[in-house]
Amino acid sequence: MKERRSPIKSASINEKSLLDSFRRHRGSPFVMLISFYKSCWAKLVGSAACFVIKHTYVWVLPVATAAIINAITEKDPKTPQIILANALFLIFLGITNIPFNHLYTHFNSSSVRAVEAGLRSALVRKLQILSIAFHNRMQSGRLQSKIMRDVESVEALSRQVFESVVSIALNLVVSFAVTLSRSWIVFIFFLLTVPVAALLVVAFRKRIGSRNMEFRVAMEEASGAVMEMVELVPVTRAHALEEWEIDRMKTQLVEVASKGYRLDLIQSFFGSLSWVSFQFFQLFCLIFTGILAMKGKISVGDVVLYQTYFTTIVNQVSTLITLLPSISKGLESVTSIGDVLLSDDIEENEGKKKLSCVRGEITFENVSFSYNSSREILRGLDLQVRPGETVAFVGGSGAGKTTILNLIIGFYKATSGRVLVDGEDIRDLDMRSFREQLAVVPQNSVLFSGTIRDNITYGLPGITDAQLAAAVEAANLTEMIAAMPEGLETRISEHGANLSGGQRQRISIARAIIRDPSIIVLDEATSALDSISEKKIQEAIGNLVRGRTTFIVAHRLSTIRNADRIAVISEGRCVEIGSYEELMEKKGAFYALKKLQS
Repeated sequence: MKERRSPIKSASINEKSLLDSFRRHRGSPFVMLISFYKSCWAKLVGSAACFVIKHTYVWVLPVATAAIINAITEKDPKTPQIILANALFLIFLGITNIPFNHLYTHFNSSSVRAVEAGLRSALVRKLQILSIAFHNRMQSGRLQSKIMRDVESVEALSRQVFESVVSIALNLVVSFAVTLSRSWIVFIFFLLTVPVAALLVVAFRKRIGSRNMEFRVAMEEASGAVMEMVELVPVTRAHALEEWEIDRMKTQLVEVASKGYRLDLIQSFFGSLSWVSFQFFQLFCLIFTGILAMKGKISVGDVVLYQTYFTTIVNQVSTLITLLPSISKGLESVTSIGDVLLSDDIEENEGKKKLSCVRGEITFENVSFSYNSSREILRGLDLQVRPGETVAFVGGSGAGKTTILNLIIGFYKATSGRVLVDGEDIRDLDMRSFREQLAVVPQNSVLFSGTIRDNITYGLPGITDAQLAAAVEAANLTEMIAAMPEGLETRISEHGANLSGGQRQRISIARAIIRDPSIIVLDEATSALDSISEKKIQEAIGNLVRGRTTFIVAHRLSTIRNADRIAVISEGRCVEIGSYEELMEKKGAFYALKKLQS
């Protein structure tokens, strides 16, 4: 059976179009929202046409009701025929509601859902090119909130605009048009209700918008704090800080609730005031049309017709006012998404030189670096690493070792000086082509929920079983995987919680080996392991680094004995460099560090 093509996939809402909308209409979130749908206008027009057809029953019913009442009260001899004709027509209109409601939902939902998917896809793509500095500044919980909660708010706003607002507009147009065609006096009376509603909207819009923004910011901050709390559970439990953590989170959650409460109050007052106002107008309408009927200006049946249409107008304006907070919230979410999509803090690779192969020569030329202007992390670092050489960096905490690795990977750019890859300034390179030939094994293994096979072959769908088996063996994983109930297909829980630290680290090493990289970066790969696990990891690392340019950061000096050279980093400078034996003979900074660990 042929699979049906998804209407969402065929809607062709591309990320570039969405980004263009954000750029062109920055500062005008409503115009920005409408521009998202420029490729869907045909569907939206179709949905509006279907809405008119399916909703005709509601508009015709008051007219039919008035005609029947007038025929009865005026004792028209054709009353039975009038009743039958109106009833049959209403039945026909009622039946047409079913197919046209389906078409209306199809056109509308496929457009809205396509934009929803496009926005999330655009955010995901943007997050992949934003700088590491941006990610370090922004809490992951807040980014998650933008991808899920803010896009959901934009989706809800789209429905309100293209369903509720369009419905309100059409109901108002039809109600006013029918009223005007029958009595201009009643039409003028109806028209006076609109300015009152508009004044209510203008009066509360600014306050509701500011309350919505406060609530959204509080929710984003709380979302980030909750994620941090979940990650800290082992630390919290280990130090018996459960109550302290509960109190800390309670303060933040109470703040969210307080801002939500203030938002609820203003929304409630706004809704109550508008409801009372409109109820009074409905009462005035009944009195006004009743007096007109008494004076013979309108027929008795028309009193029901006008009262029905007036109720429709009142309800539509009231609904619009009720929707205002949600619309304001949605527009605030459009702006929130734009904060990420329009961020200029990106790693720019387009138009830069691509590397087809990397020999592995890395050179630091008088490199200085600071995360901010207040303190330099590296100061005039000079270092040349030959292809295939293993260089280890040692030194105290905060000396700049991890910063050097980040500069090699290209997460950060040197404040001054140059970092060269095979003689090319790293600033001039397409870092994606460089990193394709680079493998990183961090201190804390990053695993995702999936099978062991998925984690090792991450991003490499064309890996053969032979290549996978070779990587598993080189990473010293063969015995572990053989003991697993489903071997390579054994599922790993979130963050690899069902594996030991050594097992997680060896999977990370297998992931690096299978990429056959030219450059290896090992950041404290054995620091958190027991001696047995460390021995297995050391064997796996030995297989990994063979013939490749390798950079190692290690606190355990015994683990870097076989490095070609060891660089001692202190206060952002390389104060000593040489082989293990040379540095021990020199009895300088490295010798002092080694004695401290003995």
